[in-house]
This record gives sequence, structure tokens and C-alpha cells, in this order.
Amino acid sequence: MKKITIAIDGFSSTGKSTVAKQLAKALGYVYVDTGAMYRAVALYAMQNQLISNDHFDVEKLVSVLNKIKISFKYNDILGFAEVYLNGKNVEKEVRTLEVSQRVSQVAEISAVRKMLVQQQKQMGQEKGVVMDGRDIGTVVFPDAELKLFMTASTETRAERRYKELIEKNENVSYEDVLHNVESRDLIDSTREDSPLVKADDAIEIDNSNLSLDAQFEKLLVLAQNKISE
Repeated sequence: MKKITIAIDGFSSTGKSTVAKQLAKALGYVYVDTGAMYRAVALYAMQNQLISNDHFDVEKLVSVLNKIKISFKYNDILGFAEVYLNGKNVEKEVRTLEVSQRVSQVAEISAVRKMLVQQQKQMGQEKGVVMDGRDIGTVVFPDAELKLFMTASTETRAERRYKELIEKNENVSYEDVLHNVESRDLIDSTREDSPLVKADDAIEIDNSNLSLDAQFEKLLVLAQNKISE
């Protein structure tokens, strides 16, 4: 059966990773969470005191990018690949609100994007991949056979993210999460290097009022139709 590349872009907390994992599992494809890659770089910067509320040593971070090794290992129990930073499983650490507050700043840096985009392109050389992020359909895989752009209202996305963090016992407020979502939207959409935009040939999916099951079924049909063309 023909294999294709599926590129999923969109705003934060639109459930890109969730549906990307579902599609990859249903199709027997490789799933790559590019957001986790940027989060891992942000975590490294935090761990090495390169970024804080009032400080960001961009030059230093760029100078040590060759020391940052990011990989994914499939977890049979969880059913998806977890992200590793320099050999350590950091799947939980990269999902915190603190990392979320730093990741868009890190993703703005051209040297960081160049390094990770190169890795992402290599991961998708053989097709049969589902990749989600901010610039997959526009920069990483502009020739992807299926491009999806996920969106939802700001309030809906903040509520989803808030519930997710509370379930993980994070001490956060809805207002802080909403502010983070709004801030990331602004940075992601206005950065000079590879801003978040909908590719001309991408199919927009507004999932504000879609259940996870309904969303998955809709996207699976789109993928199957494209594969059978």
C-alpha cells in the first residue's frame, strides 16, 4: 500500500499530538512530536540557567546546540514514543506549564529551528510518517500529501490545557494557562523565522465542538482517501 506524509500544524492545545498519535497507530505510521523536540531544547536551557523570566542567553544556547541530543523511544505500555533529552526520559518534564512558558521563545531562534528541521526532514524521508508542529506543512514537508491545520477558540484550548495540567497535579490557575495560550499564539504567529501559518493546500479543522472520537474519525477518512488516490 502506498505510504504518504501527513503534516499536522496548528495552534497550541488544539489536540494535534493526540490525533497525530491516533492516526499513526491506525495507519501503522511513525509519529513524530516536533513540539516535544522544541520543548526538550527549552528544558535544556532551563536546566542550564540559560533562560528565566528576565534572562535569555541566546548566544550561549546556540553555542551549545551540538550538546543537545533528542531522541524518541516507543513505550509499549503507553502506546506512543516518549521524548529523551541526552539519554534521559523527559516526557513528563517537557509538558509542564513552566516549559510551555519558555518554548515559544526558544522556537523563535533560527539556529534552533534549523537544527530541528533538519532532523525532522530526515525522520520523514521514507514517508509513512505523521508529524505535528507549527511549520510542518510549510517548511518541513511542503510537499506532504495530506496537510491539516488544527484550530479552536482560545478559551476552549486554555480550558483543555488547564484540565490536563490539573490532572497531572500541576499547581496552576486557568488565568495563567489562558495567558500562556494567548502569549504563545502571538509569538508563534509573528516570529520572523517560519511563523505559524496555514499552508495554502492545508485542510482546516476547527475542533472547538468536536469530540476526540469524531475528530479522529474525520481525519482518518481524509488520510485513507488520500492514500487510496
